[in-house]
Order: sequence, then structure tokens, then C-alpha cells
Amino acid sequence: MSEEEGIRVNDKRRLDPDTFEVRQPSSDSADELITEMDAEAELIEGEVGGIEEKIGELTEDLQRVHAEYANYRKRVDRDREVNRQLAMGAVFAELLPVLDDLELAREHDELTGAFKTVGEKLETTLSKLGLVKFGAAQDPFDPNMHEALTSEEVEGVSEPTVIAIFQQGYRQGDRILRPARVSVAGT
Repeated sequence: MSEEEGIRVNDKRRLDPDTFEVRQPSSDSADELITEMDAEAELIEGEVGGIEEKIGELTEDLQRVHAEYANYRKRVDRDREVNRQLAMGAVFAELLPVLDDLELAREHDELTGAFKTVGEKLETTLSKLGLVKFGAAQDPFDPNMHEALTSEEVEGVSEPTVIAIFQQGYRQGDRILRPARVSVAGT
């Protein structure tokens, strides 16, 4: 067995184990080391590029999910408010006959004492919750807000005008719960 064919051991330790001094790499081993480092750098750059691409994909997914959740939350809040308004409108509609009776009692001077206080508190509370009474004499007639039960020809009136209120109208925000029942004057 010749020297060249035998086992060859390369000691790549940076410190000499006998003298404990830093070894200077030979030019062949330096070239090998540079080649190995270049290969490792290319491998690492490839991995980093893949990782950055994955981070970009995950970031886009996260942004998309975040936007979907924000839209969902807005939709749920909007639906919750609509349902709240519809529920309040249903309660208001059930209380309209009570308010009509209070108005009749007021017109006949029967709204006195504790009954008057309770009636006023009820009307105040309902108005705070968004119930609005409308319909008054001399208002311009609006078929979206008024229900004409009678009409009369009156001179000097340029447009249809409410001349008498038979029953008050009520609305909640922009929603008409009940149109005002009126008598209309026209030309």
C-alpha cells in the first residue's frame, strides 16, 4: 500500500492541539473552505427566499382574514341595530292605541291627577326612545306621511294642505309606524 492510497486525514481544526495557536489555512484548504462557504451561502439564500415567500403568503392570508372579520363584525353590529329598531317599532305599534286614548282624554279634559302624570311620563319616555308624533293643521299634505280621509275645496290654498287631524301619526326615525289621518284642503 502506497502513501497515496492510504487513509488520508485532514485536520480542519482552527487551533493547533499541540501549540494552541491559530492555524493559517493553506491555499488549497482556503479555496475549499471558500467553495464550501459559497455553497452554504447559496443554500441559505434559497431557504431565506422560500421563507420570505411563505411569510408574504401568510401575511396576506392574515390580512384577508382580518378584513373578513372586521366586515363580519360591522355586519353583525348593523344587523343587531336593525333588529333592535324593529323590536322597538313593534312595541311602539302596540302602544299607539294607549297614546290615542291619552290624547282623547286630554281633549276632553279627563287627563287629570295621577293619570295625567303617568300619561306624560309615558309620552316623554317613548319620545326619548325615538317615537315621534307628527301631523298638525296647516302642514302641507304629504301622501307618504298622511292618510287623507276627507278633502274639501278651499279658496286661497295653492297646494294640498292639512286642515284637520283625526288621528296623530307616529314615526320612529325615518320609518312611519302609522300615518296621520287627516282632512285635506285643496283647490
